[in-house]
Amino acid sequence: MTGMMLVLIFIQLNAQREYLPTPQDLEQFHRSKTYVVLNSNPMSDYNIEIQDAVKKYWNITDYEFLEFEDFGEKSADPGASFLYMATVNFEKDRSNARYVFLCLSIGGDYESIDDMKDVANLPLGYYGVDEDSYAYKLGTMVRFLQDHVRLINEHPEMVSQNVYKHYNDNMGDVRGKTLYLVQDELERSVSREAGIRAVYPYDVEIVEPEQIKELIMDGDESAVFLHKVGPEGEQMNARVYKILIGAADGKFYYFDFHKASAKNPDAFLEKDFKKLARANQ
Repeated sequence: MTGMMLVLIFIQLNAQREYLPTPQDLEQFHRSKTYVVLNSNPMSDYNIEIQDAVKKYWNITDYEFLEFEDFGEKSADPGASFLYMATVNFEKDRSNARYVFLCLSIGGDYESIDDMKDVANLPLGYYGVDEDSYAYKLGTMVRFLQDHVRLINEHPEMVSQNVYKHYNDNMGDVRGKTLYLVQDELERSVSREAGIRAVYPYDVEIVEPEQIKELIMDGDESAVFLHKVGPEGEQMNARVYKILIGAADGKFYYFDFHKASAKNPDAFLEKDFKKLARANQ
């Protein structure tokens, strides 16, 4: 089954995923039981990887796996929270680009699933890409989401539209790590190691996606990999998310996005490497 066919059975959300959780929302979440919503295709890569990730790492609430067809009815339960995939577009985004997000939301008596309040969410991929491009990263995403919720619960003053930019405070820590990058996800001027070293002097390796999968599976504590979400050349002005993640612990070292354009292509940019280099000086 292709990625396009798979996204048709995701929850279709038109609302922007920019809701800011309140301390009351976080308290409600911590009291809840989290239902991990499965894809309606039982053999999908997502189902296999999310079940494995949750069984290994989820410890912030009690949890239970939920069949896709039961999600709508269960979503009205205020004692429930939900971890699920959704296709998302942003109300103020004139490009009308759509993305696949991993969402953590709390239930309640809303008119629709669209109206559920997000505790946290993360971009997984651009609408229509094969799910195998992000499914193997779900363990790191699950670990990050839990740590993030704990962090904003302890420091509610951090909650803002730019909450993930907090993690750019960790940029200096990549100096002792090796960045593992896929060539197709890099701007042309920095698509080879020599070009990268001209602007970023620390350890970098350009590898195939399969090698990043192995680093995650091995829990390599020295490895940081790039998770890029972009339109894959299909649409200008769409968001390009760029996240550097620790393979062993799901820690974010860098979070940013830009709008795809001729000047700033759908890639990790030379200017991103320069930001990292400055942070490490």
